[in-house]
Amino acid sequence: MAGMASYSVNKGAVARARQLIDARQYVLNSDWGEVQPGADAQNAFLRSHSWQEYADWHLGLTDGATDETKARYAFVYGDFRRVHRSGLIACVYRASEWRHKDVELAAHDLLQHLDRVTGQPGGPR
Repeated sequence: MAGMASYSVNKGAVARARQLIDARQYVLNSDWGEVQPGADAQNAFLRSHSWQEYADWHLGLTDGATDETKARYAFVYGDFRRVHRSGLIACVYRASEWRHKDVELAAHDLLQHLDRVTGQPGGPR
């Protein structure tokens, strides 16, 4: 697929997500379609936060896009307050669908970490 964007893993965001999970800042059951931050939520967040803080909510960095533009940051995993399990699943799914293997694995690892921390039934012990 020519012209498709490629992404690199945003290591800062991975670390931030892990930190939030360990601090119990997560939502286990949500409809990601309902809670995923849209343009208005993104703009509101950017009015009172830095681009770095915005970046920390996105597991992917768009290769070739300019820093401090929305186009640079992809694969949002939370609502700018908490990690959403449904958001991590959406990241895994979308990244695997488009064969962004590094982002897929980073999101998958975070999902496993969340399930371990929360003791989800059937998760690894």
